[in-house]
Amino acid sequence: MEPNSDNASISGFIRDSDNGEPLIGATIRLTGTKYGAITNKNGFFSILDIPPGNYEILITNIGYTEFRTKVELKLRQSLRKNFELKSASVEIQEIEVEAEREVEKREINISKVNIPIQQISKIRIGGESDIFRSLQFLPGILTSSQISSGLYVRGGSPDQNLILIDGSTVYNPSHLFGFISTFNSDAIKDVELIKGGFPAEFGGRLSAVLNLTQKDGNSKEINGIGSIGIISSKLTLEGPLGMGSFLLSGRRTYFDLVKGLLPLDPENPLPDFGFYDINAKLTQNISENDKITLSGFLSNDALDYDSFGFNVGLDIGNRTLSGKWTRIISENLFSELLLSSSIYKNNFSGEQSGFGFLVENSIDDITAKGSVSWFTSDKITTKIGFESSRLEFKYLQNFTGERDSVAGSGTVSTGSTNLTVTDWNHSVFAQMNYSFSDLISMQIGLRTNYWTLNDNLTFDPRIALRWRMNDKMVLKAAWGIFHQNLRLATQPDFSFFDTWLPTDSTVNPTRAFHYILSLETEFIKGFNLNFDLYHKFMQNISEINSNVLEPKNVAAIFYNGTGQSYGFEVFLQKKFGRLTGWFGYGLGFIYAQFDSINNGNRFRPKYDRRHDLKLVAQYQIDDRWEINATFTFQSGQSYTGATSRILSRLPEQNSGRGKIIPSERYGLRLPPSHQLNISGSYAFKIFGADSRVILDIYNIYNRRDIWFRYYDTRSPETKVTDVKLLPILPTFSFEIKF
Repeated sequence: MEPNSDNASISGFIRDSDNGEPLIGATIRLTGTKYGAITNKNGFFSILDIPPGNYEILITNIGYTEFRTKVELKLRQSLRKNFELKSASVEIQEIEVEAEREVEKREINISKVNIPIQQISKIRIGGESDIFRSLQFLPGILTSSQISSGLYVRGGSPDQNLILIDGSTVYNPSHLFGFISTFNSDAIKDVELIKGGFPAEFGGRLSAVLNLTQKDGNSKEINGIGSIGIISSKLTLEGPLGMGSFLLSGRRTYFDLVKGLLPLDPENPLPDFGFYDINAKLTQNISENDKITLSGFLSNDALDYDSFGFNVGLDIGNRTLSGKWTRIISENLFSELLLSSSIYKNNFSGEQSGFGFLVENSIDDITAKGSVSWFTSDKITTKIGFESSRLEFKYLQNFTGERDSVAGSGTVSTGSTNLTVTDWNHSVFAQMNYSFSDLISMQIGLRTNYWTLNDNLTFDPRIALRWRMNDKMVLKAAWGIFHQNLRLATQPDFSFFDTWLPTDSTVNPTRAFHYILSLETEFIKGFNLNFDLYHKFMQNISEINSNVLEPKNVAAIFYNGTGQSYGFEVFLQKKFGRLTGWFGYGLGFIYAQFDSINNGNRFRPKYDRRHDLKLVAQYQIDDRWEINATFTFQSGQSYTGATSRILSRLPEQNSGRGKIIPSERYGLRLPPSHQLNISGSYAFKIFGADSRVILDIYNIYNRRDIWFRYYDTRSPETKVTDVKLLPILPTFSFEIKF
């Protein structure tokens, strides 16, 4: 049906009544009609082509009391109206979700997971809530270990994930190798994860998108929240400023000060490490239609490990700064323009038995991007945009002495490399959402990318379909092509030796094809159940070539090959009520193949874990007491074993250590890993301020899973050494709001 020029429209913002924060994903409906919308990242909605008349507006959102009001829409009227929602009790949340589900059923959102920030705040590690750890409890997301530095989404490696905070790219998303997230949950208001088949507005990565939005800050009064724990402390302040608001949040650990109190095995010591991060945001509403936002993010990690002559030092950091101009051009036109800077550094050094190395890697990313959303009618939404980035890569490595690599790279001797490379990336995209009816809708899109370094032009078509089979069941499907011009060089011996490099003219960009089929159902009121089948085929993926000490180009640093992953996921989630949480199970198969690795035979990457089971349970006993538990069980990580050790007759050639002969690449598995974490909290008031004490027990039955296994050749007898993960770790923290 064509839009009627005599019809009316209504648009505006939906905000939190307590602090003025725009609400993302809030649902607004005209009751008794098909007309409705969901707010975007700015809390904005637009409902078009409404026949004139009297209507009741119903607004709902998770964690808020529903809001109803009457409105009269006149002939050809464009009504601008803003609304505010009040926080709801647990019981009310469980009742007031029907309208929200009705509109959400028209959304495609395949492989998209939105974990409410209320649930994330209850998943605590070290006594504090953590976004990164929450994501690790989702099916289809693997880690190489419980303290891994990256997320492996449906067979993709960490460099294949696009991670954004207020539009800026973050290249290292974790503290302490994944044990704690770089993202302070007190500063974040929305977490959006797309595990595959993401739309054309996102590009430059093969596997997944993690899109985080910081709080704007309280525009009504100054307040804050602070916490003191055994591992870290943090403080967040927010309040009105000028024509808008501000947010400032900081966090620092002091794990090095408490490590000595832990019951550790002297043969499996823990490293000294620490981190800090800072979030800042300034929002100014310069007019009814214009908003300017300045956002900043800073994080840093430092590590020092010394055990039996093996010394390692690490310094990793992120720094982002962005400015965004958001404008409502009309009731059906919405635009965004963003300029951002993202700087990443990684300095890694080590020494053992006369062999030493130093690696320094950095990225300086300056990006400009913009988009325009056009709400053509209640059936059609179009979005077009551009992105232009300048990326400067620096890479320095120095090796001194000799070592053996169990991965089969042979002896590494003295050498050095110093590279500086600049690449420009220009992209444009267009995507359209079209609803054929209330039952069937489609999203189609195309993204075009051009990289100057390798003079490469690519086209990425995307399509997603949704069929509402009945009131309880929705079937979705997606297909798409995805390209990536960045590569992450990871040494096979240790998972934290990561280096970012671009793709130059000597190699082609990596490419992936996504095939996804999803069935979503609400088989019991309040329980959402998803079944996902996926297959991903990847071309031009890379593994580092450790034999090359002084590479002349990117092709010399990497072996190029192909990969594929396929699997099945089950995700059962309960978002409302006193008992919330989810159960997830993934059965996944991951394979890679390179002509120059493993004699050209297909092999499992080290992060292949066939079975992956996760459980999150959160129970609000009453207004004061709360208990939470998380459990994981995973197949063991793959690793490369050793068949023999050859000693040279000339000790000066190998310092008497000899050479390890590797077995089939990643042909062995470590034992399965599993872990149970439990936390409890008690809420009370101190001088009228809301306060909370939290007891968290990490790894409650003290199972120390193996991080990695290596072969010690310092003595005549080769010794197999397992480096183990953290033991049981009880922590206590105190939180206060003011």
